[in-house]
Amino acid sequence: MDIILLGPPGAGKGTQAQRLVDRRGMVQLSTGDMLRAAVKAGTPVGLKAKAVMEAGELVSDAIVSALIGEHLDQSAGKGAIFDGFPRTQHQAEALDILLGERGRALSHVIELGVDEEALVERITGRFTCATCSAPYHDRFKPTKVEGTCDVCGGHEFKRRPDDNEQTVRTRMAEYRAKTAPILPYYEERGLVSRVDGMASVEEVAAQIDRILDSAR
Repeated sequence: MDIILLGPPGAGKGTQAQRLVDRRGMVQLSTGDMLRAAVKAGTPVGLKAKAVMEAGELVSDAIVSALIGEHLDQSAGKGAIFDGFPRTQHQAEALDILLGERGRALSHVIELGVDEEALVERITGRFTCATCSAPYHDRFKPTKVEGTCDVCGGHEFKRRPDDNEQTVRTRMAEYRAKTAPILPYYEERGLVSRVDGMASVEEVAAQIDRILDSAR
């Protein structure tokens, strides 16, 4: 079963993808992670990508497609979760070709719907312990004792520099402008399902499970 998880940054795609990897034995194909790994390993595709990035240019769809093809071949027999690809209709069409060449096809395209204002609050309130990386949130999961980590007792905390309102809203706008328009391409084929990305992690997981199990 091959699926696409769609949603803006902070919607929880990574968390749900990891859960599917752990519980269903699927393979998460994140283009960003794959590119970094290929460059580090010095694979033929990685060397091409490195040359492009060092020239200050964007990695082409052809390179990304080749990278995905390699990973699909390596994970034959396992369902794939596409994260970060496709982002455009051209990439969506390229993915159809990649899968078709291997006798595969998409089963579901799942969009994690979010409320922008709530998402801004969710992301901008995140922080972690600088010592043990335990996660917290200003409103939803504060430390039991202010200024002290519940796990290790540390007193230093950190926030990601891009967890700020302006960055979150910019990413939301980019998602709406670039990625969301591919949904009609899949809706015409009856592949799209939507879940409430603002629900708890457990409830979102349960919604995704019901979608995936409905195909059996």
